[in-house]
Amino acid sequence: MAVAHPISDLLTAGTIHSLVAFCMNVLYAIIILLVAHFGSRALHRYIVSCSLKSPHLDATLFRFFGTIARYLVLVFAIIFVLNRFGIQTASLIAVLGAAGLAVGLAVQGTLSNLAAGIMLILFHPFRVGNYVQVSSQAGTVLDVNLFYTELKTYDGLQVLVPNKDVWAAPITNYSNIENRLIDLTIGVSYGGDLKQASAILAQVAAQDPRVLTDPAPFIKVKELGESSVDFVFRVWTKGIDWWVTKCEITEQIKLSLDEAGIEIPFPNRTLTFANPLEVAGKVEREKEAA
Repeated sequence: MAVAHPISDLLTAGTIHSLVAFCMNVLYAIIILLVAHFGSRALHRYIVSCSLKSPHLDATLFRFFGTIARYLVLVFAIIFVLNRFGIQTASLIAVLGAAGLAVGLAVQGTLSNLAAGIMLILFHPFRVGNYVQVSSQAGTVLDVNLFYTELKTYDGLQVLVPNKDVWAAPITNYSNIENRLIDLTIGVSYGGDLKQASAILAQVAAQDPRVLTDPAPFIKVKELGESSVDFVFRVWTKGIDWWVTKCEITEQIKLSLDEAGIEIPFPNRTLTFANPLEVAGKVEREKEAA
């Protein structure tokens, strides 16, 4: 008959030491993970708050750096905890690397968006609030994250453009440049007074307070068209005033020319026909010859 060993025989000095060491490692792991969790969140908030110190700093870029810093802290904390328990992290990192490669091949499109998002955040060709045209879409930038760019169109629609399409296409930023050019072509009839027309166009430009004097307006005869003498009308205005100024100044040009009796002609063509009798005779001779 087997004799049961007393508990005191099982709790040897080595066993007790191993149990205490394991419990301490668990306690250390919990403390390390808690410190890493709260510390990474505090670090993220601090990095993001740095962007608020100056309006010239890009908040999106700092949010990205804050997120990267947070996850780096958590990764190092997990590796440190695994080392506390005697787990070899070198082989684990190799396995994770192989798994990451397999996942990367499966989600190439997503990774392309991620890489493009990082480039957009680092080089920031546009900022939140800019009006841009990217990948055949135009609108005000609401957000730029790691995978897509969010736009709001002029008619209030939300458009999400994948970052890889944004980065691969030409980007037109209408908000970065302070001044913009209004370039119009104004045609007047050949019978109109060109000097008077030029003076009227100059007066329209001078009377609009939104038109800048530097650079000065440029108003000259551009070419002799098929049915009109074409003036080039180029004035500069603030970017925020461009659209409204263009519409209103075009209307004012039409009203001013009408008031002065200067015609803006419609395109027209002059057709010359041969003598009808000659045409009829030619047709009869062709019938007889046939």
